[in-house]
Amino acid sequence: MHAKAQQKKSQLEIAHAKKGLLWAVSTGATWGLNGILLSIALVMPPFTGLNSLYAAPLVGAAINDGAGGILLFFYNLFTGKFLEYGRTLRTRPGMIVCLASLFGGPLAMSAYLIGINLAGPMYTLAITSMFPAVGAILAVIILKEKVVPRVWFGILLCITGAVVVGYIPPTGNAFPHFYLGIGMAIVAALGWALEGVLATYGMDMVDPEVCAGIREATSFVVYLVAIIPLGASFALFGSVFKYHSFWWLCLAGASAAASYIAYYKALNMTGAARATGLNISYALWGVIFGWLILHSTITANLIIGALVITFGGILVVANPKEMVNLRKV
Repeated sequence: MHAKAQQKKSQLEIAHAKKGLLWAVSTGATWGLNGILLSIALVMPPFTGLNSLYAAPLVGAAINDGAGGILLFFYNLFTGKFLEYGRTLRTRPGMIVCLASLFGGPLAMSAYLIGINLAGPMYTLAITSMFPAVGAILAVIILKEKVVPRVWFGILLCITGAVVVGYIPPTGNAFPHFYLGIGMAIVAALGWALEGVLATYGMDMVDPEVCAGIREATSFVVYLVAIIPLGASFALFGSVFKYHSFWWLCLAGASAAASYIAYYKALNMTGAARATGLNISYALWGVIFGWLILHSTITANLIIGALVITFGGILVVANPKEMVNLRKV
């Protein structure tokens, strides 16, 4: 009888882990869409013709997270989880989730968008795609996760494929602050890796959907209180609401909200290493949505990178049975 109970428990854990993989793939798709929507908004008024290198991406990131936070608030309100906000924020895991939000939101997202502005989207995308490897290393050190060699190789292939998808050598003087942009992309990769590990640790006792709501809300408050006054301007922030770009940012925020629900669920179900490894598919999804929405050209880079990412993803998820032992030992 005991053996049957153990077998049933193992089957439930494997099913739970498999569902986590689906969430991990969907977070890549929705994050890829978010990048395309942001890129559309940031080339529209009032962002066009600005002298500042930082104002547009910082204000865009603030409204993106603000819209995502509001949507997640109402989502949790209608699903009966509203009271969990206060309860969660009074706990140590809740505070850890807030800390994760600071690394993933104001730090990483700001650095990411500034990197796009200074070095271009292709190089920034390629550099930030290294964050799953950083996250996997931190997960082994901090969370004591077990990552088998095959999964390491799969993560490496996913990163390689993302680099291939996004790699276009710079030409001319289009990006005079190119190396500063590369530095910002490295900061973004480190911030997202820390967010994944800390959020995984905090969600041992916190609902992933509430975590996602707290993440977006915390990020927006920090933008509004500290980053907009210091790095951008309230005048630009206020003027956005008069233009069509505001609605594009709201759409981007909705995509970000969906992405973070999926991401935090994946972190909770499969662990930081696998969730971040599959999240990197945003590099591929971004190009696909770019083709569908912006009519971008399909290149050899895309085809080769897509094959590499696909094979790497198969290696990451090949044996769901391993995931029942992936969390803390």
